[in-house]
Amino acid sequence: MTDLHQNAPDMPFSFEPVKIKEGEEYMSLPQRLHIKEILTNWKQSLMSGVDDTVLHMKDDAANYPDPNDRASQESDFSIELRTRDRERKLIKKIDEALRNLESEDYGYCEDCGTEIGIRRLEARPTANLCIDCKTRDEIREKQMASG
Repeated sequence: MTDLHQNAPDMPFSFEPVKIKEGEEYMSLPQRLHIKEILTNWKQSLMSGVDDTVLHMKDDAANYPDPNDRASQESDFSIELRTRDRERKLIKKIDEALRNLESEDYGYCEDCGTEIGIRRLEARPTANLCIDCKTRDEIREKQMASG
């Protein structure tokens, strides 16, 4: 198996890249099923993390007499909750990608309409911009932040 999650650190699993046959149409049924499996596995993984957090916070919640210990625990819980909030937003993006996949709107740049590309989608399944439009957006953001 090829470990592709190095490009998307939120994806804690590996998958075999889809094999594209010569002349195969972009976003063919095998490609859509492949992406759907990636998105579904990613969502399930994130959802299990939510359950783990709830259990962890229940089990580890203690009223430490030492203020430093209490502050450390509160800081840990705060970081964990921020992480889960970020994951909750990511789950919404995954759900949107799954809806777009079902309606066959998935895989095309929202700005210019070109194909995003199957390899980019494997690396970042929630991508909604082609690499050129994403690069342009990032340059624009940097210019606005520094100007």
